[in-house]
Amino acid sequence: MAALASIALNAHAALDATDPPPATDPSHYTDQPADPTQALQDLLTAPEANEGSFEIPGGFVVDKRTVDINNVIQRDALFSTNYPTNGLPSPLFAAQPWTQKLLMFEEFGPEKLDPAAPAGTLPFPRPKSGPAPGQDALVSASAPDTTELDTFLKQAGISPFPTRESNTSLSNPWQPDVEQFLNRFLSSPPAEGRPPGEGWAHQRWNEFFPQTFYKTVQAGARTNGGIRDNKQMHGYTVGEFGPGGLYYNTADNANPAFNGTTRGIAIKIHPNMPVQNHKNLWTFDGTLPPKLLMARYGQPILMRHYNALPVDPQANAGFGLHTITTHEHNGHNPAESDGFANAFFFPGQFYDYRWPMQLAGYDTINTTATDPKAAFPCAPGETLFVNDASPGLKTCTNGTIKVRGDWHETMSTHWFHDHMLDFTAQNVYKGNAVMMNYYSALDRGNEAVNDGVNLRLPSGQNMPWGNRDYDVNLVIGDKAWDQTGQLWFNPFNTDGFIGDQLLVNWQYKPALDVRARKYRFRILNGSVSRYLSMAIVAEATGSSGELQGPAGSKKSYNRVPFHLIANDGNLMQHAVPFDGSYDFDGDGDLLEHKGVLPVQGIAERFDIIVDFSKFKPGTKLYFVNTLHHDTGILAKRRIPLADILSEKYKAVLDTKKTSWINGDPTVGMSVQMTVQPYTGTDLSMNPADYEPAHAGKPAGKMMIPLWLDRTNPADIAKLANARHRTFDFGRGSGTDLNPWTVKTDGGAAYAADPRRISAAPQLANGPTDGGFSGDGTLEVWKIVSGGGWSHPVHVHFEEGIVLSRDGLPPPEWEKWARKDVYRVGGGEESTGTLELAIHFREFAGTYVEHCHNTQHEDNAMLLRWDIEHPGQFQVMPTPLPTWDGVEYAPSVGIPTFRTGDGTFSSTR
Repeated sequence: MAALASIALNAHAALDATDPPPATDPSHYTDQPADPTQALQDLLTAPEANEGSFEIPGGFVVDKRTVDINNVIQRDALFSTNYPTNGLPSPLFAAQPWTQKLLMFEEFGPEKLDPAAPAGTLPFPRPKSGPAPGQDALVSASAPDTTELDTFLKQAGISPFPTRESNTSLSNPWQPDVEQFLNRFLSSPPAEGRPPGEGWAHQRWNEFFPQTFYKTVQAGARTNGGIRDNKQMHGYTVGEFGPGGLYYNTADNANPAFNGTTRGIAIKIHPNMPVQNHKNLWTFDGTLPPKLLMARYGQPILMRHYNALPVDPQANAGFGLHTITTHEHNGHNPAESDGFANAFFFPGQFYDYRWPMQLAGYDTINTTATDPKAAFPCAPGETLFVNDASPGLKTCTNGTIKVRGDWHETMSTHWFHDHMLDFTAQNVYKGNAVMMNYYSALDRGNEAVNDGVNLRLPSGQNMPWGNRDYDVNLVIGDKAWDQTGQLWFNPFNTDGFIGDQLLVNWQYKPALDVRARKYRFRILNGSVSRYLSMAIVAEATGSSGELQGPAGSKKSYNRVPFHLIANDGNLMQHAVPFDGSYDFDGDGDLLEHKGVLPVQGIAERFDIIVDFSKFKPGTKLYFVNTLHHDTGILAKRRIPLADILSEKYKAVLDTKKTSWINGDPTVGMSVQMTVQPYTGTDLSMNPADYEPAHAGKPAGKMMIPLWLDRTNPADIAKLANARHRTFDFGRGSGTDLNPWTVKTDGGAAYAADPRRISAAPQLANGPTDGGFSGDGTLEVWKIVSGGGWSHPVHVHFEEGIVLSRDGLPPPEWEKWARKDVYRVGGGEESTGTLELAIHFREFAGTYVEHCHNTQHEDNAMLLRWDIEHPGQFQVMPTPLPTWDGVEYAPSVGIPTFRTGDGTFSSTR
């Protein structure tokens, strides 16, 4: 570790340059035209920016639709109307609810990055022909041998060692296979897919040199080899993950082969259903359980992401594209590691994503690293390089090491997923998505630490940080499969895709055992187009419950109260109770909000705390989806819990079993929880102590106060002087191929093009030494949508504070939150106009803003915006990846990209 320490200790003196790349650099900046009219017009007829990913023998596919030529459904052969969108109902193969154990997330398990440590020399294995479902008879449509892939991932260290600029000296190891498929020679296919040159070098590499790393591969479905068993923090030795714990057995309590290992877990939606083919489902590592990254503030991390998808872009079961780009949603990360939609990489390549894991405000707030609320949670003996007023290695003291930045910007629940231009929906739907837990002094993952900083959220207490005994990640998404049981998607319906089965952690109606104590659930809506509104109910004895079951069932249910503690990646200022004490709508009906979450848009995360100690062991509880869809355009309405549980509302198959009728089949129960005895001591916080003022009660304590007070005159004055921008999401002048558009600042309605820059805020300052204080760049963005459409708009890189909805205060669950997904347009709990305040600090480069109904994003509701260095006058070029390497094209900003459309003048 001496080499790593030397690099870290020299970081303060080796800050990276922020000047534009020289003219000799392939990524050098170009001039913005004085009049961009013609350049903007030329983009409308330019070749597609992602054309390089469509190459087949003899040329290119015609457009993005022809990548889907092998789909089981064609645009002229539609069967049913809604569920799944234009497809036949998904067969269940006699699978019964609650007969499989919920898969808990499997940790990637990063390890120390040490340049002096020996590293394995096995090359990334090439694809081989082999039998289905894991491989194909054609090498170009196949995958590497699964044993070789596991052996490669398990080898020690990392080779080649990560570099600041993209490594273009090594060739893509799959070059012979690519050349054979394309029937041409490649000129210089690099092993690393990151765009070359200074413009896409890792920003502030020396200052935020990665201290840990892990390797993963995007691959088709394959059986888990247990290669990450020894990387789990709990080691299958302590707490609920240890012997005798609820989650020691990973997949099937009746089969001891799964005790303390994930080895042998096949990718099946249910044990009764077929194993998924490698062309239909693509996951991280190519395996289940879904993966989880455990990360800590202050410790930069590097993910080497390999692409092991088929060389042939049409070897995809009719949906998805073999080129990928990974977006860490919504990390405070430099642009080169943000997953820009046109910074994709090819099969055989890797991409090194370096995530600094620093608090926003690093350059301007708490730069001396003295605030105990801004800290890295640690174990005794651990060290961390901190670039404070006295830069150097700091040693863990009382469980933390203080770091720079604004603790008000602390984040908790993230995820990362593919962001391939035009194919985000399809690739994410196929499995390119995992979750990420951020740990901090405030959110330690150890409920026993009572130091006046740690919020003591439900988690456990066996490890210094990162306990997951009572902290459960759930990814919920609607899916569909064809009549053979293979995952299926309809890419042709540009309004959106609605599946007919709601899966949790990739499983059909799983069961989860819980202890009689408080739990934290981190709930991610991982759908393509479906919104959710999840409720929790508990079975009652006979008919004694407040909500009756089906006639003659002798079942009844009670609503289960809980607290919402986090919205998107951020713990809120106050914990909002959904216990029937709060009339959110002001309509006098308290029960409608008891035990029912607000509408949750695609990519939104809701963290809740549920107290199971109120229930006797053996009690069964259920997560219930209450939100009805008809199409992917708009979530139509919330169904009353009473109607769902009594089955007054229930989707059924028609007599021909070709359509669902009388309802949306995903409305209803999705997870069963059974309460088990708890003999320990629940040391976690009581969320009721953190509630906002309501029902005559004064406000309680605050978890993370917002950095802005909407009623404070000083803050209002800052907003009045901020640059203002407007983004209007709709159909505008779209085409059949790209119907969705975005207008910026009242200008033209454009379909997505990564070469067009719609906004470019500039940083207020460059990197700073410890002891500096100041403000970052503050702007006010207005997001608009009309026409009845509903759009969950995602802004990359920074969180914002919602100022108003249609000129009125935001609802309670947004009032106390920092957000990265903003739902506008039609539907429940939405408005046509939303204003937000947002900061920009630390990092520059190219980002995007888009609708996270990813079928809208892909067709083509996405815009590029840049963060520029102070005083920057030229613009960054656009990467155009090909099999032979990345080329660059000039970029052009719209007329208002630097000025916006005015200043904020509201006196709300």
